[in-house]
Amino acid sequence: WVQADITDVPALETAFENVTEVYHCAAFISFNRSDDEKLRKTNIEGTANIVNLSIDFKVRKLCFVSSIAALGDLKEHESIITEESEWNPEKHHSDYSITKYGAEMEVWRGQQEGLQTVIVNPGVILGPTPKIAGKDLGSGEIFEAVANDLPFYTKGSTGFISVNDVVSIMHKLMKSDISAERFTLIEGNYTFDTIANTIADTLKVKRPSIYAKPWMTSLSWKIDWFLALVSGKKRTMYKDMATSLHSTEKYSNDKIKSVLEHKLTPTLTYIPEVVELQKGR
Repeated sequence: WVQADITDVPALETAFENVTEVYHCAAFISFNRSDDEKLRKTNIEGTANIVNLSIDFKVRKLCFVSSIAALGDLKEHESIITEESEWNPEKHHSDYSITKYGAEMEVWRGQQEGLQTVIVNPGVILGPTPKIAGKDLGSGEIFEAVANDLPFYTKGSTGFISVNDVVSIMHKLMKSDISAERFTLIEGNYTFDTIANTIADTLKVKRPSIYAKPWMTSLSWKIDWFLALVSGKKRTMYKDMATSLHSTEKYSNDKIKSVLEHKLTPTLTYIPEVVELQKGR
């Protein structure tokens, strides 16, 4: 095990010794606009470093974990986002989305320079997560919020997938002859209230019962911004986050199902398994 910062090239050179395959999973996630520089340095520059060193060390293949946030935008006649959906630079995208898209451009550059690459674009990855300083991370925050009697729900939706499926698919893609391709990784599209209710039922706690309308989440992030401004407290709600809670974009997993023999784990039956695994931490 070699610890290295992906923005620290000398440290990465040590980590790359004798490496033949690279799974690039590191990224910085934030909806805070003040984190723009860190997002770009980590997600774009860091990925460029990984690509450059993969080429220098003659790595056989690179698998990059992107995000559905880096997929394209729907046109007027379209209803579902695929790997072929075109990125529209004139539409609003979060800084996180822009930097993950920029990271993909670095991976494609590596492909053009002779590096074999494959990109996966997972939706929300569900799975057991560690506690750091007593706080859940990643998707664990969803389970923690519901367990603590989260009162609000929204009717937005997005794609979900189990961490086991993501890891298995990445490994299969790396061992295959597939290269210069990207794949959307979701098991299905679910509304946020469906996910929250399933978690609540599994935990035997009260379901979120108050519908947070768009104007309420809009007001929430503005109040949160003001309180952070006057008190210096850490922000918990951002404009892009509030918008995403009501987004109803749907994603297709047809491409990955057409090239790999892999049975995806149903999200709603996987949630109880995650709850049990969380208890065993």
